[in-house]
Amino acid sequence: MSRLAYVGVLLFVVLGSGWLEVFLRTRVYARWRRLLLSLLPVVVLFCLWDLYAIASDHWTFDPERTTGVLLPGGLPLDEVLFFVVVPIAAVLTLEAVRSVKGWEVGDEEPG
Repeated sequence: MSRLAYVGVLLFVVLGSGWLEVFLRTRVYARWRRLLLSLLPVVVLFCLWDLYAIASDHWTFDPERTTGVLLPGGLPLDEVLFFVVVPIAAVLTLEAVRSVKGWEVGDEEPG
């Protein structure tokens, strides 16, 4: 069961923020291009950082706490999922606050 610890945390994050899309109509997933443009630099930068840290023996990942699926360079799939799930949760949260508060940032559709 401990092999799913990382995935469990990610599931908790998804459950904690995923409802915002439905109930507050944040439209984060509907604007998928915008979401991908937000995620891409985060995922790339942090994956490269992790790969460097792994290669330099700065840190490791406990195989007892991850799924055991390793990508090239020894990067656990769980870690890559973290770099996708947590930023999506952050964007969902930001958009939920914007929705409730009525904040505009200049990218709203006219009408």
